Amino acid sequence: MKQVLVFVEILPVIFCYCGYICAETGFCKKYLELSKINGYVFKAVIFAGWIIISIVNNIVYVPYIAIAILNHIFFIGAVLILFQGGIEKKLSVASVLVAVTTLAGGFWDSFCSCLILFLMHIAGNIQEPFLNEWENCLVICSRYVIEIIIIYFFMSKWLISVFYTRIVKWNIIIAVPLLMVVIVSDIADWGASNGILTRPGENMGLYYNQVFSHAGVCVFKALSMCIVITCILGINMVYLEQRKSSQYYSQIAVYKMLEEQHSQQERLRHDMKNHIIALSGLFENKEWDKMGIYLKTMEDNVQFSFCGDITGNRAVDAVLCQKQKMAASKNIVWECDVDIPRKCCINEFDLCVLFGNILDNALEACEKLNCGEYRFINIQAKVIKKCFLLEARNSTDLKNKHEIIFTSKENKQEHGIGLLNIKDVADSYNGVMETRLEKGVFAVSVLIPLNNTIYNIKKAF
Repeated sequence: MKQVLVFVEILPVIFCYCGYICAETGFCKKYLELSKINGYVFKAVIFAGWIIISIVNNIVYVPYIAIAILNHIFFIGAVLILFQGGIEKKLSVASVLVAVTTLAGGFWDSFCSCLILFLMHIAGNIQEPFLNEWENCLVICSRYVIEIIIIYFFMSKWLISVFYTRIVKWNIIIAVPLLMVVIVSDIADWGASNGILTRPGENMGLYYNQVFSHAGVCVFKALSMCIVITCILGINMVYLEQRKSSQYYSQIAVYKMLEEQHSQQERLRHDMKNHIIALSGLFENKEWDKMGIYLKTMEDNVQFSFCGDITGNRAVDAVLCQKQKMAASKNIVWECDVDIPRKCCINEFDLCVLFGNILDNALEACEKLNCGEYRFINIQAKVIKKCFLLEARNSTDLKNKHEIIFTSKENKQEHGIGLLNIKDVADSYNGVMETRLEKGVFAVSVLIPLNNTIYNIKKAF
């Protein structure tokens, strides 16, 4: 009979923990790649590890601090082994999940225990209450429920910008302090369980000692959560500012291209009269060879007018012209069919950010291929159903989609910034960005509604 009661007590905990494992897996899958088979393996491994650690802890006395750290190491190790992606990014995702759930769960444990003791003392008129097995089971189950809610309704939303295309060094900067806070929290819990951190008084009684201890842990956990949230948001804010700086410099580059183009046009216009006089003289003297050399020299000096990419937008023409020259110098096949509507709600510099970053990424990907491999860039833009559609395809050596966000640029500050800038522009106009990788070809599509078109734009993909 006693074994049946123990099983009935454990069953709700097992059920809640399974839900917690599913929430953990879903959170990690949101930011990391995971195959279907590895998903099942991950859940099974985490559950089996939890069961084994619980059984060992019941058979042999193991200090709380050892159990806590072992659980963290086991979870982070499973994420690093079974999920796909950069090691640093996997470490940061696992660290954020461990930090938030550990602190939030610890806070709820103490708060809920304190609340139950208070109700038992006041409503039940029990002078020195303590939690029995059923009440401990209730606290544990409620903790898992709270952690599931936090994962699904809070962390999965406001952490998107933290993990999206994160630079390697930022992943490390996020992971290290969070893990340190978790370790300090585990040490504090161990100290509280042994009466080291909270010693209210020998004459206060069991009830007040428990309440005081739980209240102290609540305060410590709350402060730790504030530190973690401040750390995550602070680091993310610095990173976003760096992104904005990169976008600003890309716009400055567009200004310089436009200024150079304008200067060339002004010089050509100023010298045109002299050119006509010179050419007329060569024509009258029938000096055809010299006339041909003269015309060739003029053509070389005004290359911008022979790019052949007339989009209807001067700024975009300048960007396309420059990128086409770069592609030609590197023997990259260039295919371009771009039409910018005259009345376009998209700011011309935002257009240049889109085209510039997309083409920079495409050029970089093509450069990484061997000279003997087919290297191409295809970019198209047009209006479809009151939406501006920009699509670009290029050859690449990437094999897995999760590798898309990483580049090999020498300037580490620009690492992964391109796709972020593209997404920022699309989001600012209520548009969407989609990336695809198929058989050595990388494709990016940007769809932006024109004239404030209102409908679910994501259905257009």
